[in-house]
Amino acid sequence: MPRYLIERSFPQGLSIPLNDDGKKALAGVVANNAEHGVTWVHSYVNPDRTQTFCVYDAPTPESIRKVADRNGLPVGRITEVSVLDPYFYRP
Repeated sequence: MPRYLIERSFPQGLSIPLNDDGKKALAGVVANNAEHGVTWVHSYVNPDRTQTFCVYDAPTPESIRKVADRNGLPVGRITEVSVLDPYFYRP
């Protein structure tokens, strides 16, 4: 399955409550993604929480856009990526 890096912008800042509401919101994202064969691997967030860089496994960029729309999440750019591991070359 291809892996993608999704760049998202949150001009007002991303806010996910650290309680059951936040847990429920994230579980909903995971469930919606699964319906289209999309897996959220993890995300990186900049210090002011206005940008995220999310790693996803998905069949196509279109499937990522579809679930993002369903989840109410912005999509700035989708780039197909692969892992470059510095330890691969270690003897």
